[in-house]
Amino acid sequence: MTTQLVIGLTGNIATGKSAVAQMLATLGAFVIDADQVAHQVMEPGQPAYPGVVAEFGSDIAPNGGPIDRRRLGEIVFADPEALARLEALVHPAVGRRITELVVRSPNIVIVIEAIKLLESGLSLRLCDEVWVVTAPRDAQLKRLMESRGLSHDDAVLRIDAQPSQAMKVAQADVVIDNDGDLDALRQSVERAWRAAVNSQK
Repeated sequence: MTTQLVIGLTGNIATGKSAVAQMLATLGAFVIDADQVAHQVMEPGQPAYPGVVAEFGSDIAPNGGPIDRRRLGEIVFADPEALARLEALVHPAVGRRITELVVRSPNIVIVIEAIKLLESGLSLRLCDEVWVVTAPRDAQLKRLMESRGLSHDDAVLRIDAQPSQAMKVAQADVVIDNDGDLDALRQSVERAWRAAVNSQK
């Protein structure tokens, strides 16, 4: 009998997690994007909204409307203590929502894409395997500046606000090195997918 496999997919900012997640979805996985879930739970009327606005001030949510994520990002990425306070408010609600999605999914393979998978405890609670995507620092900087329009200094701040890639690799069951082109990345993902699926049979 084939059992369900939950893969935790993580890696630091701009390493290519989303590209890997899209490839896994194409291969048949149900992908849960923890970043999207975090945005959902911070919407007005959702569980994390009141606490985040109370902690960081009504200026981040003009007229009681949606939280201005760029304004909130400017606060928390420049201040590690502020980032920790935000995560303490948001992570519990994200964890509950993701658990609901995992329980309801009929898919054989479920992928939880989460930049803070290890730090939040999701990997211990929900995941059978941890996959870590890595990339060279210069590639991270280039992606942040080109795809997100950040200045070089802001991109450096975002990268340096996170634990080292080596810390995540040390806890990984599978490491996907995104240091080549898209075809090389796809081949690495497909190899890891075949090994994971075969282990479930």
